[in-house]
Amino acid sequence: MDRKYRQRGYQDSGRERSEQRYSQRPPGPPRSDLVGPRTPQMPASRSVVRCSGCGTVLSSQGADGLDIRGKCPKCGAEIHSCRQCAFFNTEARLECTQPITLRIVRKDIKNDCKYFTPRITVERQTTSVGPIDPRQAFENLFRK
Repeated sequence: MDRKYRQRGYQDSGRERSEQRYSQRPPGPPRSDLVGPRTPQMPASRSVVRCSGCGTVLSSQGADGLDIRGKCPKCGAEIHSCRQCAFFNTEARLECTQPITLRIVRKDIKNDCKYFTPRITVERQTTSVGPIDPRQAFENLFRK
């Protein structure tokens, strides 16, 4: 032994023992299935129109089925207003990205802008449809 200390290390001559450990394949899918990126399991998405004042979902089908001349059922904010519009931007000229000629002073009241399009956001559906049994949800946490 030409080393100062007697601990086992990377210079040991017992390599045949370490090769034996790696020669056995662990159980699992074949190696060809492990090549390449995994496909992510993304939750479903939906298009919704939300109220700019309180955040209530006005339409879960996007702009379809939405009465743009109405009001928010929760806070009473006008739907056909600049704050609800997809083109509303506080940094743009006249606070609109469309070529309007006249500035609309009050952005939260009803107006007759011809460029109005409701702001549609795409959200991930993270909740289940039916009621969840708490005991079943707890057991699902530790299921293998």
